[in-house]
Amino acid sequence: MDGDFTGHFTGYASLFGQPDLGRDVVRPGAFAASLRARGPAGVRMLFQHDPAEPVGVWLDLREDARGLRVEGRLNLAVQRARELDALIRQGALDGLSIGFRTLGATPDRAGYRHLTAVDLWEISLVSFPLQPGARVAAPLGPTLRDLARRIAPAAHPGA
Repeated sequence: MDGDFTGHFTGYASLFGQPDLGRDVVRPGAFAASLRARGPAGVRMLFQHDPAEPVGVWLDLREDARGLRVEGRLNLAVQRARELDALIRQGALDGLSIGFRTLGATPDRAGYRHLTAVDLWEISLVSFPLQPGARVAAPLGPTLRDLARRIAPAAHPGA
């Protein structure tokens, strides 16, 4: 990483054990084989699940105790990515949503589908995530830059 955090963000694209609005419940380990096979470079970052709208790259994708933790970087050479960066920083856009193919699932008596294995092929920034808790946690960078500006000595005229 080059130290420039513009366009850089983290979040959770899926939360384990939490039903989404489509009645799917992702189980821990559901992404493991897909992440091993594809790695972050094999999972596309899209806007609104539109394959014509790639907007950046995933730097890190991993399962932790909470869910699928993501770290991504928007490609600010792309106009849509610059717009998304501004919206994320303003707090106007923070949804994440996964695109996948189900490889293993079991239904329960309440009508939920428990996903035990999925082939993850894309994660999108979205306005309305199917899993309400799947969100961008924080854009990275401005607080670090703002802190550096505050603690740096003020420039002296004529110095």
